[in-house]
Amino acid sequence: MAPGGGAFKEAVESHSKYSNSEMSMMKAEIGNTPVRSSTSVAEKHGINGVHELLQCPTCADSMYPPIHQCPNGHTLCASCRRVHNCCPTCRFELGNIRCLALEKVAESLELPCRYQSLGCHGLFPYYNKLKHEKHCSFRPYTCPYASSECSVTGDIPFLVAHLKEDHSVDMHDGCTFNHRYVKSNPHEVENATWMLTQPRKRNLKLPSPCRCSTVSGDSSVCTLKLSYLDSTPVYMAFLRFMGEDRDAKKFCYTLEVGAFGRKLVWQGVPRSIRDSHRKVRDSQDGLVIPRSLALYFSAGDGQELKLRVTGRIWKV
Repeated sequence: MAPGGGAFKEAVESHSKYSNSEMSMMKAEIGNTPVRSSTSVAEKHGINGVHELLQCPTCADSMYPPIHQCPNGHTLCASCRRVHNCCPTCRFELGNIRCLALEKVAESLELPCRYQSLGCHGLFPYYNKLKHEKHCSFRPYTCPYASSECSVTGDIPFLVAHLKEDHSVDMHDGCTFNHRYVKSNPHEVENATWMLTQPRKRNLKLPSPCRCSTVSGDSSVCTLKLSYLDSTPVYMAFLRFMGEDRDAKKFCYTLEVGAFGRKLVWQGVPRSIRDSHRKVRDSQDGLVIPRSLALYFSAGDGQELKLRVTGRIWKV
């Protein structure tokens, strides 16, 4: 049987039964929330048919070029093709057959973003949809808490409440903070996270976590963590903005630590919480405090870590 026959021919014939207006609805509805609430039986049938065509029957993921098929017309994605020598559907040996017709069908589609319900209302070509969704500004944020691997995601107001209620993060109001960190064993420092809430006009306030990070709108997260720089133990403090990078760049901040007439000062631009705390740490984009100096600031016999970190954030 010729490539693209059988199952694909039947589906394409079904696909061709509908009018241009019905096809427009298919493009907008495949794999996402319908643009309008009322959809005819014919439209639903066509949408499901095209959606199934573009779904790998083996792994159920969406297929992108190269889309492969067996001599009987059964399709599979490139990832599954790499691990199968025989067609998972009919067990015929797989050659090197591309389903060019199906690739053309996909090329003609425009689909809504998967984050449409969160506010993204654009339509995107099928082959560009994944790339857009990877960087969509409406995609959920990951919890910026640094002391544990938290997989919670959500928008900024949700994460602010989550940090406060589930992680018991210290909250600071205003554009400045003064945070004291005490640890009896300086060799077992836990990541410290606190939030800064900056007042906005009309008395509206947005909270920020200070893991040395900043939050969207007028909020920031600040973090203090133990790290190593060329095998030398250091403490790092940095701010991340709870929002997008383009908004984070509208702010500047300073961090300061010291005692006995000596101090270290850092001034920088907060990173977005889109950047993980590990990424910020590895780039050394923050206040770096050698352990020996931190213990000097702590006074005593060096058996206890007592640091006071002060900071300020402002809009430029």
